[in-house]
Amino acid sequence: MVIGMDNTLISFKRIPCEEKQADVILRPPSTFAKDAWYRFSRNKLGLIGAAFILFMVFLAVFGPQLSKWDYQYQNLSEAFQTPSKEHLMGTDNLGRDLMIRIIYGARISLIVGFSASIISVVIGVFYGAISGYAGGITDTVMMRFVEIVDSVPSTLYIILLAQVVQKGGIINIIAVIGFTSWLGMARLVRGEVLSLKSREFVLAAKVSNISNLRILTRHLIPNCLGPIIVSLTLSIPSAIFVEAALRFLGIMSLATPSWGSLASDGIKVMRACPHMIIFPSIFISLTMLAFNFLGDWILK
Repeated sequence: MVIGMDNTLISFKRIPCEEKQADVILRPPSTFAKDAWYRFSRNKLGLIGAAFILFMVFLAVFGPQLSKWDYQYQNLSEAFQTPSKEHLMGTDNLGRDLMIRIIYGARISLIVGFSASIISVVIGVFYGAISGYAGGITDTVMMRFVEIVDSVPSTLYIILLAQVVQKGGIINIIAVIGFTSWLGMARLVRGEVLSLKSREFVLAAKVSNISNLRILTRHLIPNCLGPIIVSLTLSIPSAIFVEAALRFLGIMSLATPSWGSLASDGIKVMRACPHMIIFPSIFISLTMLAFNFLGDWILK
């Protein structure tokens, strides 16, 4: 027994060995990666979206090696064939295997989607970060410029630039989409920087005589990565759709097939050969849904 501070007796008693183990934590230690995977695995739509994106990347990289057909091979005697064991997705008007052309179209669409989105993110992040951090007249002028540019529909810019650089191949398609889709990212990052630049860690960096460029790149932009990544996952399907629309309308030409050009060829014979429009449309729709599911999971 022990006498407490208020002169009360405090008694202790022996406890069995089983009760000693009552405070033992039986759950194994977790890590950030395990917690992220646990959250991700509980979101079925996000899991399906990520699995489909990985499947499309695998198909775009290794698909041509797994097929016996070449996307340029023509056999007019097999034109407009419906899906069969020889041609799983049928053939087009020149007897070319539609499945291998869709696989090559996945390469073009994914390259354009990722590359154009990265360009727009880089431009929008630095433009918005500089505008929000500078403030004052600089912020006013930069944001008024964004509003003036955004007052005209982006489709008009895309069509105009596509006509100017029509014969440059995939690089020009990426540049056209990337340089016309950064406005929303700039607004998003500016708002985040405005809310962060008055925080204590930014003031401490200023007091430590750290340069403005280092404050932007080491403190402000890294703290905006959450919304940036979410916006990136949502901008990739938008870029894929814009590329498909450009090729569908015939505004920009490219020797390699893409989903947009395949859909454009298929809509001309939609009633007689519906498979030529159905399969490209399915791949476009599923890819856009997969990226949106993934973006929704990251947003949560």
